[in-house]
Amino acid sequence: MSTTEPTAVHAGTGESLVTMSSQSERWLPTLLSVIAGMVDVIGFLSLGILTAHVTGNIVVMGALVVRHNRVPPAQILAIPVFIVAVAATWLVARASSRRGIGLMRLLLLMQFLLITCVLIFSAITKPSADPHGLMATIAAMIGVTAMGCQFALLRLTLPVAPSTAVMTGNLTNAVLALVDSSSQTPLMESDSRRLTDALHLLVGFFVGCFVAAAALMYLGDWAWSLPAVLCAAAVALR
Repeated sequence: MSTTEPTAVHAGTGESLVTMSSQSERWLPTLLSVIAGMVDVIGFLSLGILTAHVTGNIVVMGALVVRHNRVPPAQILAIPVFIVAVAATWLVARASSRRGIGLMRLLLLMQFLLITCVLIFSAITKPSADPHGLMATIAAMIGVTAMGCQFALLRLTLPVAPSTAVMTGNLTNAVLALVDSSSQTPLMESDSRRLTDALHLLVGFFVGCFVAAAALMYLGDWAWSLPAVLCAAAVALR
């Protein structure tokens, strides 16, 4: 019997993590970028908060404070809630004792349950009717928690994957890869996948934003069903 066989099937080994990463990197980040685009747009248009962008919420909160305008509670709570969500995801991962694909499946399921909670809560309470009300704040915080879980999920299971929600870095990678590959004296190490991966994430996020904006027009609070379905698909595919 080959001595490498136990290593190949052991869920906690570095080899299994590399194998899992090579398979998942091909589709999971793009799917998660679509989900992030949907969650961000639905949260922004119906709840008045960027559920996937801590930076954006800090900017908005700072601008409101300087202009002496009232800062919505959701804008203030988004930052600590995101921090707690990331920490809680780490605690769940540690308590589960899972690694590799098993941990990825668990955290994807966790994100699915959180977005499903937003869907059910929004369908019952209609928080979009009052974007600065208590129901909207609760729905927004569940959405922020779901995105905190997604950020932590990638760092814990696909640490080499680029961000699926912050497109500034992906746009930078795409531009640099494009101009560097066309230069006779490239400044970076050649990597044909850099441009392709960045474009996949950019297109995925844009598609998610566009579809979510259209869904809000026709489905209202039920637009949350779209990212919930995609999260379920991610769990099933894993």
